[in-house]
Amino acid sequence: MQDDPDAKFDLKDFLPYLLNISAEVTSSGFADNYKREYGMTRTQWRVLFHLGRYGEMTARDICTRSRTHKTKVSRAVSALEDIRFLKRQRNLDDRRFESLCLTAEGHKAYKTLCGKAGSYDRMLMSQFTPEENAILRRCLRQLANLP
Repeated sequence: MQDDPDAKFDLKDFLPYLLNISAEVTSSGFADNYKREYGMTRTQWRVLFHLGRYGEMTARDICTRSRTHKTKVSRAVSALEDIRFLKRQRNLDDRRFESLCLTAEGHKAYKTLCGKAGSYDRMLMSQFTPEENAILRRCLRQLANLP
């Protein structure tokens, strides 16, 4: 008689579940920073980060890099524009596209939040040895297909 695969399955050891829960716990811990200080959502933080890190780009570029749905990015762009953290510029060659870039206030928020993100990251990783830290980051980048 063959073993019942359901009897051996345990959700708490299922990698997608572990990754999702870990991401939610760690992400929500940092979310307090951008929510409390700037009233931003997670998607708005991602848009701000991408523009701050990579410079001028289109919403489509941000969707591709952040793996976020275009509707969420579009809402985030509008909200960040409303609080004057970014500005749009129509592409003169193709009016369907707009270039997005941070304003001075957007850059200031980006720098502040990056500093806090670095501190938060160091705090999270302090529970691991340097070797475990390197292995964890390498494995997660591999799963995410990141260089």
